[in-house]
Amino acid sequence: MNKQKLAILGSTGSIGTQALDIVRQHPDKFEVIALTAHSNWELLAQQVKEFTPSFAAISNEDHLDDLKATVSGVEIISGSENLPSIATLDEADIILNSLVGFAGFESTLEAIRSGKKVALANKESLVVGGALINQELQKTDAKLIPVDSEHSAMLQCLVGESMDDIEKIIITASGGPFREFSKKQMEEVTVEQALNHPNWNVGAKITIDSSTMMNKGLEIIEAHWLFDIPVEKIEPVVHPQSIIHSMVTFIDGSSKAQLVLPDMKVPIIYALSYPERLDLETPRMNWQEAQNLTFEPVDFERFPCVKLAMDSLKESDYAPAVLNAAN
Repeated sequence: MNKQKLAILGSTGSIGTQALDIVRQHPDKFEVIALTAHSNWELLAQQVKEFTPSFAAISNEDHLDDLKATVSGVEIISGSENLPSIATLDEADIILNSLVGFAGFESTLEAIRSGKKVALANKESLVVGGALINQELQKTDAKLIPVDSEHSAMLQCLVGESMDDIEKIIITASGGPFREFSKKQMEEVTVEQALNHPNWNVGAKITIDSSTMMNKGLEIIEAHWLFDIPVEKIEPVVHPQSIIHSMVTFIDGSSKAQLVLPDMKVPIIYALSYPERLDLETPRMNWQEAQNLTFEPVDFERFPCVKLAMDSLKESDYAPAVLNAAN
């Protein structure tokens, strides 16, 4: 692949820092032209010095002077209302949107309107505005590539397949830290327990949502919009090992699955290099060792957020936005 110019929205967060690790591994494939952060100006300044982007943005204007005093040779933008301007930079080939929550929606929308390739780690963009985003995708040459491991797996399973041949998509969930807790135990859990995810290294917001399994509910909504598939054809299942990231079952009864050890760099690099692949320094599966891959149904009584999300899709295109706000 030719060298791509990359803008990272949310470069100091979990996804952003891992994306920069990929850039370090492939400096011949990616050039960072813009980095943004909300308030972690110290780390943003370090990143600016290392990657020398043309643009940097800090949405919390309280830290604007700190950033300006620390870095030079970069155009600095401040204020959350100006973040979408990074997503529309003429110089950018790829916009990696790893902003957290609804704050990322406008940037996704503007990047699509500008015809960009969008590597989307901000699932709320599709949860709150999936219908609008899909409308805008029809108007430009923009591409929307998911960064969530489950949706990346779905995409990889669907390459070369006809959507008419899909019987259902199976989206896997680790079950989170409370998978084996009783309903009574779950009434007494602490924030510290909720932040202790058994398999994944992701940000605090997603980790909390994983503990309630609302994250899986939001991912079901995301899958609906990404692949234009009715919610009735999306089946969540608990897979504690987090080795299979999603599966697709076809009308002939066969299924495809994507298997990889839990590492967010895998879906990140796939989104950045799509439709090609790049090598990645990550642990491999050892197929000579015994592997246990187990599956359980989702307990909707203990984890009602999953059903709430699925029901919201049946209510209206915009009910998921209300669900997201409540969450």
